[in-house]
Amino acid sequence: MKKIFKFFIVALLTCFALYPIEIAAKEKIKIGLLVPMTGENKDIGSLIIKSVRIAVKEIDSEVLEIYPKDSGSDPNKTLRSAIELDRLGINVVIGPVFHNSISYLSEIENIIFLSLTNKTIDLPKNVISSGVNATSQLNAIKKFLDDNEIKKTIFLTPKLDYEPEIKKAINKSKIKIQKHYIYDTEPTKLTAQIEKITNYKRRKQNLLDEIKRVENSDLADKERQLEKLKKIYTIGNVNFDSVIISDFNESLKSVITSLLYTDVSPKNKFFITFNQWFDESLLSEKSIQPIYYPSINKRNLKDFEGKFFKEFNEYPNYLSLLSYDLLGLIYYLSLNTELTEINKIFKKKNSFKGKIGIFDIENNKINHRLNFFQVNEGKFKKIF
Repeated sequence: MKKIFKFFIVALLTCFALYPIEIAAKEKIKIGLLVPMTGENKDIGSLIIKSVRIAVKEIDSEVLEIYPKDSGSDPNKTLRSAIELDRLGINVVIGPVFHNSISYLSEIENIIFLSLTNKTIDLPKNVISSGVNATSQLNAIKKFLDDNEIKKTIFLTPKLDYEPEIKKAINKSKIKIQKHYIYDTEPTKLTAQIEKITNYKRRKQNLLDEIKRVENSDLADKERQLEKLKKIYTIGNVNFDSVIISDFNESLKSVITSLLYTDVSPKNKFFITFNQWFDESLLSEKSIQPIYYPSINKRNLKDFEGKFFKEFNEYPNYLSLLSYDLLGLIYYLSLNTELTEINKIFKKKNSFKGKIGIFDIENNKINHRLNFFQVNEGKFKKIF
């Protein structure tokens, strides 16, 4: 039976209070932090460092030591900093942040890197992806489809670099879809593709044919029927009940706009997308509502944002919450396992609960158990 460890910071403090002798006797718990401290992404690194500072303050343990090193946004700089951490005898590192920074980390065999990336392809054996990956999101979407007995689903993915990641996640999650379409993000090409996917021209022609038939008929209520036909845009249904769109921001809105243009509406079909991180711009887009997506625990996120703002007078990013949780996880594990053996922990099947939610660990992979939300009538509503 799967064993679930809950490691809320309060629980950690309780654990520390109960076992002061054992913990005090332990050697220093050295944890590396590999984040961009210079370059274009240094602000991201700064927020992550601050979130780790909050976690360290709350754990309040004299044996805990954090060693921040600069990864920049460059794999060579990341490697040099990782070598420095290795020389310090560090066995576990939070970071790096970006997938392109992990390229040479297989050379540092003594360290497990908990990268904040959500990409799971082409990872060295000693790098664990801890971000909210596509498989985690599709697991939540699959649950929603199953719960609502939605049988006919199509999948839309932009022709971008994460296309292979999506294909892998579809296979891993075992989600049932009718067809997977890869679309071009250039607006005119996108619209043409959506027209084809939704059989728009045929449905539009059906309407024109029906108008012509009624006009040439001797029906007593001809005028009333014509008036009714003028209020619709197409005749005929599309061959799906839901559409999953693995896109974000304005590109996502462009896809939905193209669907609306082809007379496919979220009012009669389920529009599902990937984690939008509670993007408030979606609340004002009434025409695209309701729309559904998986995400992390919203209440915990708001609590953390309030705590972070109180401490630093600025708001964190989502990677900050993840790094806060990861520090708590490593500290919890260190109470029961030597950090030199931590790689064995990440190979076993276990589950842990943090602020971001529950995440499952097995075979050096982390998957998140996500909540599911609906955006409708200007509000975020939790479905499960």
